[in-house]
Amino acid sequence: MQTPPASAPRPPHLWQFFRAGGFDQVKLQTGADLMNLDQLDQKLWVALACPTAGIEFDSKTATLIDTDADGRIRAQELIAAIRWAGSMLKDSDDLVKGRDGVALSAINEALPEGRQILGSARVILRQLGKAAAEVITVEDASAAAKSFANTVFNGDGVIIPESAEEPVIQQVVREAMAAVGSVIDRSGKPGIDAVKLEEFFGELTRFDAWVSASESDAEKTLPAGPGTAAAVAAVQAVKVKIDDYFGRGRLAAFEGRLSSLLNRTEEDYKALLTKDLTLSAQEVSGFPLSRIVPGQPLSLVTGLNPAHAAAIAAFRSASVGPLLGDRESLTEEEWQTLQNRLAPHTAWLGTKAGVRVETLGIVRVREILRGPAKTTITALIARDRELEAEASGVASVEKLVRFHRDLIVLASNFVNFRDLYDGGSPAIFQAGILYLDQRSCSLCITVVDPAKHAVMASLAGAYLAYVECVRKANSQKMTVVAIFSQGDDENLMVGRNGVFYDRKGLDYDATITKIVVNPISLRQAFWQPYKRFVRWVEEQIAKRAAEADAAANQKLTAAATAVVTKGPAPAVAANVPQKVDVGTVAALGVAFGAIGGFFAAVATLGKDLWAQGAFAMVGAVLGIMVLISGPSLVMTYIKLRKRNLGPILDANGWAVNAKARINVPFGTRLTAIAELPPGSTCDLVDPFEETHRPWRLYLVLALTASVGWQWRAGRLDSDLPERLRYSHVFQSKSEKPSKDAAQTETNSPAKPAQNP
Repeated sequence: MQTPPASAPRPPHLWQFFRAGGFDQVKLQTGADLMNLDQLDQKLWVALACPTAGIEFDSKTATLIDTDADGRIRAQELIAAIRWAGSMLKDSDDLVKGRDGVALSAINEALPEGRQILGSARVILRQLGKAAAEVITVEDASAAAKSFANTVFNGDGVIIPESAEEPVIQQVVREAMAAVGSVIDRSGKPGIDAVKLEEFFGELTRFDAWVSASESDAEKTLPAGPGTAAAVAAVQAVKVKIDDYFGRGRLAAFEGRLSSLLNRTEEDYKALLTKDLTLSAQEVSGFPLSRIVPGQPLSLVTGLNPAHAAAIAAFRSASVGPLLGDRESLTEEEWQTLQNRLAPHTAWLGTKAGVRVETLGIVRVREILRGPAKTTITALIARDRELEAEASGVASVEKLVRFHRDLIVLASNFVNFRDLYDGGSPAIFQAGILYLDQRSCSLCITVVDPAKHAVMASLAGAYLAYVECVRKANSQKMTVVAIFSQGDDENLMVGRNGVFYDRKGLDYDATITKIVVNPISLRQAFWQPYKRFVRWVEEQIAKRAAEADAAANQKLTAAATAVVTKGPAPAVAANVPQKVDVGTVAALGVAFGAIGGFFAAVATLGKDLWAQGAFAMVGAVLGIMVLISGPSLVMTYIKLRKRNLGPILDANGWAVNAKARINVPFGTRLTAIAELPPGSTCDLVDPFEETHRPWRLYLVLALTASVGWQWRAGRLDSDLPERLRYSHVFQSKSEKPSKDAAQTETNSPAKPAQNP
């Protein structure tokens, strides 16, 4: 089908839909369906955004579609990718085939960009030794793009050190990257472009001008010559303490009584002497620089605070000597003169420029500025730019072949969820298959942060198990969330181990680390009431056994205590009959009566139902089961119908736009239960089967007794042959009465005559 020009008005497209997962999804069967996606109301899209990572989709293709590089593919970006790829092909139907490889004859030469792509494709095939090939594949385009990117000139305008042949120029490129930063070349290596080059040389020029300003008026800005910077540093190191010394001297001259306080009190020194002092006496660093005497200059040799003696010595050597001459003391006027002479240099330091290249030093800076480095690197950048068209052509070829292969895959997991529901290829968010507890879960999704993911995913209403997967071969780790939608949760617990197979077939050791509990299946709901009853019985038995054991232990302890304190109890004569506890007898009677009544009721009910026929019996059993399991089944069915895949994917960065329900039929396909293969046989004799009590025998005896009781009462006569009826057997025996019976009949009073 010929793609219409982009500028031509398009008639409304007729869409076809299919229903899966409880909602309508658009069919993408033709190139026209893809090319007209911009006309499809986005309310009918299954998803509006998906992440570029954590999905089973080619990462390079995802990066090409994600034009704003924010790590998410949105609907408009997918539409733009499809429109571009469709326009580069003569027939947009090629996009729905999803084949690896674009025929050269299929590229649209009517467009300038199409002609460029066709020409670049032929160049690539020729460079790969496939000049006669008529189809270019993703592997061909990727190999060419990688090979081209690894060359020193690849059309992106970025120069790496290897782009220059001269070591001197290579060194300048490295120095520029260190000073002003780098730009990543198409090859993945750091380099510089025209912007960085201008930025670097601008810094060099500014630093050179700043240094030159000091050299033009060296008498003021460099009063100590090359050592001026050291002199300034030495002054800054002691300025606070010297100012403090002269300030205290002026205050002492104003009021002589303050001298003792200005030099610190005796108590201050006593507190200090209780400690171990170091040679530098840092403990007195906060004390005055020297003893305060009104009008006395600062001695630079003796009487100095030991904490600052070394700094004063450096100050005398670097600042006082070069500027004032060698001397052993310093007056306040000389101190002010010294600072005034260094003030121009301090002001000049405040105008420093080109700081980022300062580490190179002024000699190296001027060497670079006076050399041919800038001209040479500019020429290299221009040379690289000349290959921009070729680089663009190679990139476009790779983009087209990747879109040709992958766009239909993304659309079938974005616009609709065909891959999830049709049972063919797995969806791109399905990471693999988890085998655990005799089940296989095919809906496993990669998760980065399980705790954060579970907050949103718990709203899906599905039973979720977060599983940590570790591949021992290379210590590779990943976390997936598996959805269990068949079976029960009796053996699912944190810490259980299984095996996970990713989409490539690689196996991982899998361990459950977190579970979000929700109903799993109708099978679980059906048996749940019975299991709860069994658990309740077991708990009651355990409780009664524990109470009995405690009571027995208490009695035993009491008896032992009595023996110890009172001696042995008197022996009971063997011929003396023991009294029977009336309460015990009554309890036994009630128990046996209840048991007998229960079996009698069951037998009576069974007889009545049997009298109605086998269907009545079956119906009664089914009715009882419905009464027991029905509520649980109804509640579970309602919850299972509400299971929704949306929150699980949304928690992973998707924007699911539909109620992608995981109903009961679909859930049975996502989780498979272990079954014996067709035609296989199984030996049911287990040599290690546990020995059980003969409950079946007990049940048969109980039923036999119950049936006998019913037969003796004559309640079964209507259902038995005449020969087996109780009345018939009784009459046949009464025809030959025994002696005792005759005697009984003789001794019995005569019946009164009946009135005629």
